[in-house]
Amino acid sequence: MSDFKMPALGADMEAGTLVEWHVKEGDRVKSGDVIAVVETQKGAIEVEVFVEGVVSNILVPVGARVPVGTILARIDGPAGEAAQPAAAAARPPALQVAAAPIPVAKPVIAPDARLKITPVARRRAAALNIDVAALRGTGVDGSIRLADVEAAARAAPAGAPSIRRGVDLSEMRKAIAAAMSRSKREIPHYYLSETVGLHAALSWLEDFNRDREPLARILPAVLFLKAAALALHAQPKLNGFFENGAFVPASEIHIGWAVALRGGGLVAPAMRDTDKKSLAELMSSMRDLVERVRRGGLRASELASPTMTVTSVGDRGAETVTGIIYPPQVAIVGFGRVVTRPFVVDGRIAPRPLVTVSLAADHRVTDGHLGGLYLAEIARLLQEPEKL
Repeated sequence: MSDFKMPALGADMEAGTLVEWHVKEGDRVKSGDVIAVVETQKGAIEVEVFVEGVVSNILVPVGARVPVGTILARIDGPAGEAAQPAAAAARPPALQVAAAPIPVAKPVIAPDARLKITPVARRRAAALNIDVAALRGTGVDGSIRLADVEAAARAAPAGAPSIRRGVDLSEMRKAIAAAMSRSKREIPHYYLSETVGLHAALSWLEDFNRDREPLARILPAVLFLKAAALALHAQPKLNGFFENGAFVPASEIHIGWAVALRGGGLVAPAMRDTDKKSLAELMSSMRDLVERVRRGGLRASELASPTMTVTSVGDRGAETVTGIIYPPQVAIVGFGRVVTRPFVVDGRIAPRPLVTVSLAADHRVTDGHLGGLYLAEIARLLQEPEKL
């Protein structure tokens, strides 16, 4: 038997609200199935299970807010497997809180006392002016789930507003402030930066994109992401977590890609196996991730598994960005806006595209010498874009 627990979706999360069950007792599940939706300060997050078996007990009702680590359900399956995201199971979740009995909210019942609907589904239906009484619920005991509201929205006539899982930006801002305050308070940061020439990289990219359709083209940010990931092979102490007073190296490279939300707020879900994907695969993954972030379609494993974070301000940002480490990670890399400046090439001054690459790292794990070597490796890799 395996325990399916409330996951820790970042250092700023202490509890979450169970807003939907996608399964009922007796249902069979397999690894990767989304079986619940949890609402956090980052919005509604789909939570996967990573074992195969049968749901034997659902222990937490819809509407309950419970601490991280609380057992939500039990799954009968192969012994010794934990029903948690694989990346999260590899290390202790951040801000783990022991499960304890706490008051819980009852499932929301519609005014007619017969129609059951989950809180998140009710809010979305109200936002879209959808009559929930006309919906057929597919949840436990016929309750209306978020998926039912989404289906109704898709079936609506052309021109009807599209659904978007909402994010409480004020709550997200509080969560960001709490996590960054903790980071600056607990982590002894050091900062480095390097100016990197991009003539070779952008020339190669122009050739690569020339005959491709827009959706098949690659952005410079993908080159930055891949170079940052590959450079971690040379400096693995920047890839991992500082927990319980010691550095825990990560066995894989899952770069957290910082995505700004429209209207404010920021999340950095993982681009899994960043170092192993081709540039085209990374471009596709980045587009998909940004689109799902902005409509509220993230999964728990994407928020729980980043091993380091990269932020790129793009062509509208500042020339330099200096990040704050997201605990329990130990480093964050920033790429500023690409600018054209006079640059010395073979003893002569010539205009060249440049980018400032910054590193903020944890002095408990590494020092400036190692950090400098890491930035130098990124610069070297960007001079050979065809090998990325």
